[in-house]
Amino acid sequence: MRLKTIVNELKAHAPFTFFGALLGIILMFFLRGMGHESAHNLFFIFHPLHVLLSALATAGLYKHYQCPLDRRQCNLFLLLIIGYVGSIGIATLSDSLIPYLGETLLKMPDRGVHAGFIERPFLVNSMAVLGVLIAYYNPTIRFPHFGHILLSTAASLLHIVMAQGGTMTLTLYLVSMVFLFFSVWLPCCISDIVFPLLFVKEGSEIGHHNHK
Repeated sequence: MRLKTIVNELKAHAPFTFFGALLGIILMFFLRGMGHESAHNLFFIFHPLHVLLSALATAGLYKHYQCPLDRRQCNLFLLLIIGYVGSIGIATLSDSLIPYLGETLLKMPDRGVHAGFIERPFLVNSMAVLGVLIAYYNPTIRFPHFGHILLSTAASLLHIVMAQGGTMTLTLYLVSMVFLFFSVWLPCCISDIVFPLLFVKEGSEIGHHNHK
């Protein structure tokens, strides 16, 4: 049942992610002249927001299945670990590592990893903790999964814009779109769905998690 749920969720969210990647490529065309410093500053707006939302979604889904009725039944320390690792790890993979792999393959001149939790440790790490605490104390807060995809796409896109350092050819646009898709689709679904479900005890009700 758990594997079937995960597969169904990945299939359901692929169209959202494709649209997000397509929108990212369109935006990249208009942002192609943006300087490295401007893209860097914007990256550290969207990346921390992505971490916040990822922590909220990861911790919220775990809490939804593990202790839905009473938060006192939920181990806050364990929730912090799950939410922190799920958000920092997956958001870094999505926003930094996968784009960097694409930038390296495309030999972009200004490529770099830009791991947020290292470059801006207080800002990014505090966002992860804040997201977990919101999920713990106010689990009724919901944010559309499509919004998560847009934030992740924006962060990944700005990471690539930082690296381009010159004119983008059609080939670079097409390859960048592929990396944008995978940098958002798998990590976001892993963060929101797969990772927290791994910690839910067997026997807990696992069904389709509705995202709008």
